Amino acid sequence: MTTFGLKNAEIAQHVRAVARDDLDADELFDRFARAAWTGIAEPGDRAAGVLVGMLGAASALDAVIARTSVDAIVERVRGELTPMETTEAIARWQPRLQARATIIALKQAARYGVRLVVPSDTVWPAGLDDLGPHAPIALWLRGNESTLATTQSSIALVGARAATGYGEHVTMEASAGLVDRGYTIVSGAAYGIDGMAHRAALASSGQTIAVLAGGVDRFYPSGHEALLTRIVNDGAVVSELPCGAAPTKWRFLQRNRLIAAMSLATVVLEAGWRSGSLNTAGHASALGRPLGAVPGPVTSAASSGCHRLIREFDAICVTSAEEMAELAPLSEHRPTQAHTEVPLPGLDSDQARLRDAMSNRAARPVVDLAARSGLSVAQVQSMLGTMELEGRAAEREAGWVRL
Repeated sequence: MTTFGLKNAEIAQHVRAVARDDLDADELFDRFARAAWTGIAEPGDRAAGVLVGMLGAASALDAVIARTSVDAIVERVRGELTPMETTEAIARWQPRLQARATIIALKQAARYGVRLVVPSDTVWPAGLDDLGPHAPIALWLRGNESTLATTQSSIALVGARAATGYGEHVTMEASAGLVDRGYTIVSGAAYGIDGMAHRAALASSGQTIAVLAGGVDRFYPSGHEALLTRIVNDGAVVSELPCGAAPTKWRFLQRNRLIAAMSLATVVLEAGWRSGSLNTAGHASALGRPLGAVPGPVTSAASSGCHRLIREFDAICVTSAEEMAELAPLSEHRPTQAHTEVPLPGLDSDQARLRDAMSNRAARPVVDLAARSGLSVAQVQSMLGTMELEGRAAEREAGWVRL
């Protein structure tokens, strides 16, 4: 390994401060490389996900550092990346290939008691694997590993920052009721609905996970520092970005995919027409996760986004914790991950994902269906033709609908 040219002892010293003591040399290299990748690639970078997934984090990092030819990299990933994708990705990563940045992030993590969690760890949220090459390469955890291990029984509660009294009341009742039923509450620690969801979970002595869009060493928003400190003590605060990383608009949008993926279901409690929580709902729908929305007064602009989800995006109308729990019932017979559910009869897994992305009311264009299902446009076009012949789908002027 040529990982940044650092000595093995130096790598081991910094990684052991944020990981288990029983790691062998290969595991140490892997975790160090994953820590580096969280700062090199932006969240959700498909090229990084493909490279790390097929070569391993350390080998992938070494290939980029050593300036391995694009053709050689494309060959090693067996064509999963095109030469253009690879060239553009390397150009994105090169400015961030700095050993010092990784060392600083690891030192800062050790200072705040942050741990680096990787996919091979038992506490890794298995639902994140449904993101495929867009899954996080590692997670930085500040808080309790035992809480992170409860995502197999979690529900995401999200909504607008500019929440009304109605929205906060409904959120408080929902969060407390779900905690009483054994669910862990996942949200983004923002003002408004997110903050109330976390507070109510803590007040009910429940488990809650806050997913941040920046480093877990710098709480954001700053007005929730006290709340996030409580979550660290009694729950978990996680991010796919290294310590020191600042939150940005893009990172907030990418953060939302983690909230949706690590939860069994997502509920939007109050949201305006253009609320960022609708982005989380979109990720949940694309992943095939159950999606719920709480209705509000028809005269309230603060609930127009929820009404839009119910009308246009097949969200289930939910009005209580009991109805929210029905989206993802907890029982010994229920699969622990949504992606293990049996597809509809006569459909393979890709067709089931495409069918989940379709609406039986609102026509959706091929590009939209591809984005929702995580399939390529070519795959979607091919499968739509088959589904039309089988009477499972129909083409309308504005796109395709499910039959």
